[in-house]
Order: sequence, then C-alpha cells, then structure tokens
Amino acid sequence: MSTLVDSHVHLDDAAFAADRDAVLARAHQAGVATMVVPAIDADSWPRIRTLCANHAGVHPAYGLHPMFLSHHAPAHVEALSSWLEDNPVVAVGEIGLDFHVDGLDHELQRMYFTQQLEIARERQLPVIVHARDALEEVSLTLRRTGSLRGVVHSFSGSEQQAGQLWKIGFHLGIGGPVTYPRAQRLRRIVATMPIEFLLLESDAPDQPDAAHRGERNEPARIVEVLRCIAALRGESETDIAAATTANARRLFSLGDC
Repeated sequence: MSTLVDSHVHLDDAAFAADRDAVLARAHQAGVATMVVPAIDADSWPRIRTLCANHAGVHPAYGLHPMFLSHHAPAHVEALSSWLEDNPVVAVGEIGLDFHVDGLDHELQRMYFTQQLEIARERQLPVIVHARDALEEVSLTLRRTGSLRGVVHSFSGSEQQAGQLWKIGFHLGIGGPVTYPRAQRLRRIVATMPIEFLLLESDAPDQPDAAHRGERNEPARIVEVLRCIAALRGESETDIAAATTANARRLFSLGDC
C-alpha cells in the first residue's frame, strides 16, 4: 500500500507535548509518512517551523485561523507575507470563516480571510480553509478571488456545495467524521465524489474516528478513515491510498513522500 499523507494535523498542539515522538513513531508504523501542520496564529509559526525542521516528512503551513481572532492583529497579515518570504512552506493556512462560535466578529474574520487569500494568490500557494457554518460564503469568496487552489478541510457541506468546490479545483479534506454511520450525507458524497479531489486528514488532536470517540486523535488513525472510505466506495484501500497520496503531493508540491 502507498504511504499515506495526513493533510491536516495540529502536531504542535500541547496535547502532544508529552509523547510527540511516540505519536510520530505510531504514524510511521501505520504508513503515515507525511504530514501537513497548519498554524492557528502568529505565535504558532516559530513553533511549527522548528517542529518541521526537526522531523522529516512534516511540512508547515502558516496562517491566521478564524477561531483565534483575539490572538490576531492587522499587523500579523503583513508579518505573514514576510514570514512566507523567509521560510519554507507548503500552504497558507489554516484560514477561513467560522460562523458557528458565538462572539467571533464576522467582518473581522472576512478581513483576515480575504487578505490571506490575496497573499496566497500572489505567492501561488495553496490554501487550507476552515469553513464551519460558513461554507456558502467561503465558496463564494474563493470563486470571487480566483486563481486559487487548496482544500476545504473537515468538509461537512452538501453535494451541491461540494460540486461548487470541485469546479474551481478545490479538494475536500475528509477525516474521522466520515466513520460515523449517522454522517449519511458526508458518506454519500465521499462514496461517489471524484477521487482526484479527495484528501485524508486527521485534524488531530481533534475529530477522532468512531472507534476512538472522545479520545485524543492522532495521525496514525487516518488508516481507519482510509478503510471506511474504501468500503464506502467499493474500492481497494491500496487504490484509495495511492490516489489520496498523489493528490496531496500534487496540491502541496511535496514531491516523493
């Protein structure tokens, strides 16, 4: 079976502070040789840079997450542009909109989102997009900005919304939620979607699969996501692994991994 890519894991999170090396070892043993680590705020950028420099196959993405508005300042957008100039990076992220959490200023979110999209477009970098209860506006903003590529991570929208994203070349990040039988709409989408737009992700330490409900998630468990997707599609795990790994390599310009 092909090695797997975890396209979205917060490996720098404090939840991994005590056993990060063991988490990485379990991932490698499971065949997850490559991981993309998106940032949440400017303070996380140096931490992620060091983490990725110290571990082969771990790649950084830098951005300002919409759920952490209180951590951001307008100057951080300019700082992001400079940071991308001076540091290796595979994507701009995690960026986007979150209309689910009460008290997050929508206009301020929009400002940070659109400015970061412009930076990604100028630098020809893919984007890793968060879109909770805001998928329609996120999709419209991506289309309006134009000349972008990337992934909407933890996709939870409709078949029509998925189709709108595929039309502009965006991938869907699929993780633990697809393993829950009640996620019928998501499972229908994954069962029939064009394979070239599918990415595997853990979103660890969050969003564990159904067999590990309530536990800390980790990248090794995308194998469970792979098995579920293969069963839903009636295809081999080997074929799904090869396709999703190729998709991640292409999107994030990872080369062989």
